Amino acid sequence: MKPEPLPPEAMLARLVAFPSVVGRPNGAITGFVRDWLGIHGALCHVLPGPEGDRANLFATIGPADRPGYVLSGHLDVVPASEPGWLADPFTLRKVGDRLIGRGACDMKGFVAAALALVPELAAMDLAAPIHLALSYDEEAGCRGVPHLLSRLPELCAPPAGAIIGEPSGLVPVLAHKGKAAIRLRADGVAGHSSRPDLGSNAIHALVPVLDAAVAQAAVLRSGPQDARFAPPWSSLQIGTISGGLALNIIPDRAEAELEARAIAGVEPRDLLAPVTEAARTAGVAVETLSSYPALALDPDHPLAALIEDLSGKAPLAAVSYGTEAGLFQAAGVPAVICGPGAIDRAHKPEEYLTTGELDSCCALIRRLGQRLLG
Repeated sequence: MKPEPLPPEAMLARLVAFPSVVGRPNGAITGFVRDWLGIHGALCHVLPGPEGDRANLFATIGPADRPGYVLSGHLDVVPASEPGWLADPFTLRKVGDRLIGRGACDMKGFVAAALALVPELAAMDLAAPIHLALSYDEEAGCRGVPHLLSRLPELCAPPAGAIIGEPSGLVPVLAHKGKAAIRLRADGVAGHSSRPDLGSNAIHALVPVLDAAVAQAAVLRSGPQDARFAPPWSSLQIGTISGGLALNIIPDRAEAELEARAIAGVEPRDLLAPVTEAARTAGVAVETLSSYPALALDPDHPLAALIEDLSGKAPLAAVSYGTEAGLFQAAGVPAVICGPGAIDRAHKPEEYLTTGELDSCCALIRRLGQRLLG
């Protein structure tokens, strides 16, 4: 006997209660989602990643052998250690029309809407399928979804499009920048600072590589421009730097993390080439932390017209933050961003989604199902 459907707010409460922090095992939340989908007749695949303790999930409602549409979201959230929380971040609270909890906006609200609609979608006579693609470790640079996308050809017919439900106020977004991030590490030989001849300063070794990064950042400002983005150029910045134990000790290790953000049509990793070449020359190690391409959906693409019709809102040309959408596009699946909530609430204490935003997202997904009726 099937359980009673969970209203969207109750589903969101269940999802928020899983502390599915990025980089940690996610078996509890994927198990819950798998069971929920299974009892409502969805064909569900749990796809373990190479880490062994985390998995993506892909499910289909309707005929998997026909082109359909993907509802894509991530199940991981950023840590909730900020001091500004007024209560347990992993217990959903309702204050007025606000549903407060870690991930409520980014982006368990979209996932909750999709899951809450599963019984309703399963009861429809869909002529084309609706798929759910739920990933892990998106917050670490979209590390999980590439493993899901590599399995897509064996899971379904090539999808006609993907809706990535990152918070956009349910305004469709057609483009975003790509990103690549690296960590630099220089090793030296420790010693007393009074005898630099007996040691090797790791911070000094790192400096010419950082100089190359600063120079490249300046070059990019006058490089190719795309007025859809703010700023309209590709960018590069040094985000963190660490090294040394005390002023009178020669540092034997120094690290820095850098990121490049690329306008559409530019490969993010190429922007870091002068930095990696300087690192090679200086004997500094380079570790890739993350990389994902830009998104650029043609405004005349049928998916753009569909999502405008479903949302009732004219598409936004571009945003400067990144999502998994570019990876779907690179895998041959046209993609667009459209989800409830606002991106400026993400990664903050007292993160929230309003009841109206959640209901509007459910209505959008319901309209998609109705468009696909046989």
